[in-house]
Amino acid sequence: MKKLLLLLCLLRLLGSFGSASAAMDVRRDIEFAASGGARLLLDAYIPRADRRSFPCIVWVHGGGFTSGDKAGFPRALLDPIFDAGFAMVSLNYRLAPKDPFPACVEDVEAGIAYVKQHAREFKINPRQLVLMGESAGGLIVSVVGGRARPENRVAGVVSLYGEHDLITRVQENPCIMDGRAEPTPPGGCLSPGLKALLNVADASPGNMEVIKNASAVTYVRKDMPPYLLIHGTREFHVPYEQAVSMHDRMHRAGADCTLISILGGSHGTGGWEKLPQAAEYKRQTVEWLRTKLRLGNRSTH
Repeated sequence: MKKLLLLLCLLRLLGSFGSASAAMDVRRDIEFAASGGARLLLDAYIPRADRRSFPCIVWVHGGGFTSGDKAGFPRALLDPIFDAGFAMVSLNYRLAPKDPFPACVEDVEAGIAYVKQHAREFKINPRQLVLMGESAGGLIVSVVGGRARPENRVAGVVSLYGEHDLITRVQENPCIMDGRAEPTPPGGCLSPGLKALLNVADASPGNMEVIKNASAVTYVRKDMPPYLLIHGTREFHVPYEQAVSMHDRMHRAGADCTLISILGGSHGTGGWEKLPQAAEYKRQTVEWLRTKLRLGNRSTH
C-alpha cells in the first residue's frame, strides 16, 4: 500500500508540473514554519495574469498520514480551478508515526496563518482562501476547518474522500480499508495509517479521546466555514458513509455543507476520469468555489 501511494504521488508530480508551470509562476520550497528541527515548506502557484490579487486554494496532500509531498495534487481537478483564475499554495506537514496527531493539523494551521501574513507577496486575497485536501489531507482539512481559529480561518473547505467521523469508523463491521472489506478485528477498524496518526494500537476506551479529537464531526457547529465533500460511492479505502455522516451532522447543526457523490467512484480522482460524472463534478466544484467566494460569473484572470 505504501509503495502504491508513493507511485501515485510520483505520477501526479510528473503530471502536475507541466500544467501548473505553464500558466503560473511557481515559487518552491518556501519555509513557513519549523518544528522539532523539521523545516515546513510550501510551494506557491501564482497566475501570471495582471491582477492585484487572486482567490487561492491551500492544498493539503494525501499519503496515508505517513508519506506524500506538497508536489502531489490531482491535476484533473486542479487544472479547471487554475483555469478559473485561482492561485494555489501547497503545504507539507509533519508525518506520522514520528509526529502523530495533532502535528499535521497544527502545521496546516501554521501554513494558513503564514499565507495570510504574506498574502501581498503571493498576490493572494486573504479573505478568499479555500482549504482543500484529498484522502489523509481530506481528514486534516476537515479538522482544521472545524477548529477555525481566527488566525487560520478560511472561506471554505473542500475535502476529497477524507475521513470525518473516526468514532463511527472504528466501530464499522465489516471493516473497509486498503481496498477490501473484512470482519472488524477485536481492536476496532483502524487502518495502519490511522494507527500511526493517532499513535494508538486499537480503539480501546483509553484511546477514544484522541480518536474523538481527530474527528471533524467533533467540531461541527453552525458558524463553521462552508464545506464541499466529494466522495466516491464504491470506496474500499474510506467508506462513502464517512462523507454522508459529516454532511448530515453539519446540516443538523445548521451549517453549510454540499456533498457531491461520484457514482461508482473509488478512492482517488484518477479513476473518476472514466466515469460519466468526470466533467460535471469538476464544473460543480468550480461553481461552488465561485459561489462561496462571491466571484459571480466574471473571470478572475
